[in-house]
Amino acid sequence: MIVGVPRESFPDERRVALVPLALPNLTKAGLEVVVEAGAGASAGYPDAEYAAKGARILPNRADVFGAADIVVQVLCYGSNDKTGQADVPLYRKGLVLIGFLRPLGSIETIQEIASKGVNSFSVELMPRTTRAQSMDALSSMATICGYKAVLLAADRLPRIFPMLTTAAGTITPARVFIIGAGVAGLQAISTARRLGAVTSAYDLRPAAKEQVQSLGGRFVELPIEAKDAQDARGYARAQDETFYQRQRELLGKAVADSDVVVTAAVIPGKKPPLLVTKEMVTSMAPGSVIVDLASERGGNCELTKPAEIIVEHGVTIIGTLNLASSVPYHASQMYARNLSAFLLHLVKDGKLQVNLEDEIIRETLLTKDGEVFNARVREFFSLPALVAKA
Repeated sequence: MIVGVPRESFPDERRVALVPLALPNLTKAGLEVVVEAGAGASAGYPDAEYAAKGARILPNRADVFGAADIVVQVLCYGSNDKTGQADVPLYRKGLVLIGFLRPLGSIETIQEIASKGVNSFSVELMPRTTRAQSMDALSSMATICGYKAVLLAADRLPRIFPMLTTAAGTITPARVFIIGAGVAGLQAISTARRLGAVTSAYDLRPAAKEQVQSLGGRFVELPIEAKDAQDARGYARAQDETFYQRQRELLGKAVADSDVVVTAAVIPGKKPPLLVTKEMVTSMAPGSVIVDLASERGGNCELTKPAEIIVEHGVTIIGTLNLASSVPYHASQMYARNLSAFLLHLVKDGKLQVNLEDEIIRETLLTKDGEVFNARVREFFSLPALVAKA
C-alpha cells in the first residue's frame, strides 16, 4: 500500500504529517511512502532526507493523491476551513484519509467527505486508553501548545520569571496562574516552573489536583463542586451557567494576583467556558499577560480576539492560533510518531484491516461507504443511528 504525504495548504501551517525518521518502520511493514515536493521544508525536513529514507518525491499534490491508497495530513478538509475544500476533487472512492478533521465542527463538511466514498479517520477521536496512548495526536499537540504559551507570555511580560539575587537587590519571581489542567495546562505548569515562576493552577476536575502538585504547582481549590466533572474519556464536562458564574467570582482574586494567566479550558464540541471577564482583566496589574489557548473556538477570556494580540486596560491578551505550528520541527516529529503507530495498527501484512471490533479503529473511523459512520458524531449531530447492512 502507498501512503501519500501532501504539503499542508492551510495558511502559515508549517507542520508535515510524516517526517523522514518515521519512514523505515513503515517501509518495514510493507508500506511505500510518496511525498509532495517541499512538504517538509517549512518544518526543517528537506526532500533529500525523505528520499534518503526511501520515499518517492512527487512534483505536485494531484500526483500524491492519485498514487496514494492512504493520504495522511495534519489539517485535512474539515479542520482546514480556508483551503481544504480544494482537495475534494482529488478524493476518490476507497481512498483512506487520516488526520485532524474536526469531527464535531461542520456536519456538512463531513458529509461532503463521506459523499466522495472516502474512508476517513479522525485523530481527534482517538480513545484515551493505554493501548492508544502512542497514537494520541491531540495530547502531543496540546503539549506543544502549553509549552509555547508560557514562552509567549514570558516574552511579553515586562518582568522576568525567576527569582534572582543580584548586586542590585533581589528580584521576586513572576506569578503564573493556569486555568485548566489538561495536557496543555500541565505542560504550561511544567514550563513556567522550569523558568522559575511561582505557579498555581485550577481545574474543575478533582483528579487534576494530584497532577498539578506533582509538577510543583499549587492547586487552587474553590468551595464549589462540579457535577460529573469529567467524562469517560477524561475530558471536563460542560457545566451550567450558575456554576460558571460562581466559578468566575471565586477565580477573580487568583487572576488579579497573577502576572500571567494561561487559560486552557476546552470542552470537545462545545463553546469554551467564559472564565476571565472584562472586570477580571481590569483588576490585573498593568503589563500582565493572558494567553488564551481556547481562542480558536471563542476563548476563555471575554476580551480575547482570535488570531490577534491586543492590549486592554494595560493587559496583553494573546489569542494566537495554531501554536503547535510555531514549533514545526518537533510538532511534526511527535505527530508523525502518532500517525506511524496508527498506520502500523491499521495496516497488517500490507493490507488495510478495518476491524470494527477494535475500539481504536471503530472510535476514529469518521466516514465509511459514503456515510458519516462514527456513532459519537452521529449522536452529536442528532443523526439517526446507522442500520447494520446485512
